[in-house]
Amino acid sequence: MAQSKGRKASIERHTLETRIHLDLLLDGSGRADVACGLGFMEHMLSLLAVHGFFDLSLQAQGDLQVDGHHTVEDMGICLGQAFAQALGDKAGIARYGHAYVPMDETLARVCLDLSNRPFLHYDVELPQEKIGDFDACLIKEFLRAFALHAGCTLHVELLHGENSHHIVEAVFKALGRALRAAVTPLAGLKGQLSSKGVL
Repeated sequence: MAQSKGRKASIERHTLETRIHLDLLLDGSGRADVACGLGFMEHMLSLLAVHGFFDLSLQAQGDLQVDGHHTVEDMGICLGQAFAQALGDKAGIARYGHAYVPMDETLARVCLDLSNRPFLHYDVELPQEKIGDFDACLIKEFLRAFALHAGCTLHVELLHGENSHHIVEAVFKALGRALRAAVTPLAGLKGQLSSKGVL
């Protein structure tokens, strides 16, 4: 079930594997309240909210006794749906965003287009397969689910880096900053930013 009014959205997702409630306010102040049982993802989603100036509340319960896959993927689905709902027909927004973010030895780049054409290009090699007890490979699954359900063309690239925690942190900060740029209203723009007149 999804409801939106203005630039905010509430998403509920209940499956046999997960139960998720998510509230998103695009024009927020970077407040985050995230609880999903995966400390690393709670940290990353909080970073996305802070650096994107989004207010994000997310509570998720998943079958973590299996592993984190279903929970992480379903959170990506819900966050993507929330952006799609909050933006509506995407009229008046900049549509494109990009950001370079350094994190110590790491430099990550995220470029995106809220085009209604979902696609993920992910060129990120994570040297350590585990970040604490978190499976680093799940980051790609989260981003794929987000891009698909947000209607977002998303390019995520690691320019250099040696520490998996730093790399993923730079990616999520860059994603937040790129999304902030893309959802920002453009003065004087009426309708959607497209030569076709529709996205």
